[in-house]
Amino acid sequence: MTLLRAWLRHPAGASAWPSQCLICRRWPAQTLCAECRARFAPQLTRCQRCALAVPAGVAVCGACLREPPPMAQCLAAVSWQWPWSMCIGRWKFEGDTGLSGPLAALLQATPGVAEALAAAELLLPMPMSDQRLAERGYNPALLLARRLAPGRVQPGWLLRTRHTPPQRGLPRAERLRNVRGAFQVDPLAAARLRGRRVLLVDDVMTTGASVREAAATLRAAGADPVGVLVLARTDEPTTH
Repeated sequence: MTLLRAWLRHPAGASAWPSQCLICRRWPAQTLCAECRARFAPQLTRCQRCALAVPAGVAVCGACLREPPPMAQCLAAVSWQWPWSMCIGRWKFEGDTGLSGPLAALLQATPGVAEALAAAELLLPMPMSDQRLAERGYNPALLLARRLAPGRVQPGWLLRTRHTPPQRGLPRAERLRNVRGAFQVDPLAAARLRGRRVLLVDDVMTTGASVREAAATLRAAGADPVGVLVLARTDEPTTH
C-alpha cells in the first residue's frame, strides 16, 4: 500500500503507474517485458530479401535466388505466432494503439534495423484501401513508421488505388492478380521520390505479394534502393 500511495501522490497521477506485461502479466513491468522479449523473440536467421526463416548460414532463400524480389532488403522482428500474433492483433484489430511504442521498440532492437533506418531517407507506410481505413479508423503501419523515424515519414506518397481481398491461402497466380496495379505513387511526389533511399514499413508479411507489388511500384518510380521493415513474418514458405 505504501508504494501505491506513492504512485497516487505522483504529479503525473495514473500515468506514473507501472504497466503490466501483456504477455506474462507480471506487474510492475514494461508493456512487453525484457524476459518475454528474450524468450519469445529469438533472433532467427532470415532470408535477406524476403525475411523468411532459413537455416543458419543461408543468406538468401531459394525462391529469392530464382526470382529476386524488387526490395533490396527485408527485415522482420518476430515470427507470426503466439504471443506476437496476440500482441499485434490487439494493436492492429482491437484499437490498442498504445502498443505502437513497445512494438516499434521490438522492431528497432532487431539486428540490421538500426542501420537500415540510419541509411534511409524516407519511410513510407504500407497504405490501406479507403474501405479498410474507414473500417479500422487508423493505419497501423503509419503508427509504426512514425515511431521509427518521425521526421522522415511520408504517408501520402504511396497510394493504394483499390481494395484487395486477403491474400493468405491463395495460389500464387491469384495473389499476383489481386495486387497487380493496386499501388501508385502520388504524381506530386514522384519527382521527390526519384533516387531516394526508401524503407517500406508494414505490420505483418504473410504471402509477401502486396509488399512486392508496393516495392516494385516504388522502384518503377525511381526509388533506389527500396527496403522493407515488418514487425512479423509468417514462417511457412510461400512460392514467390
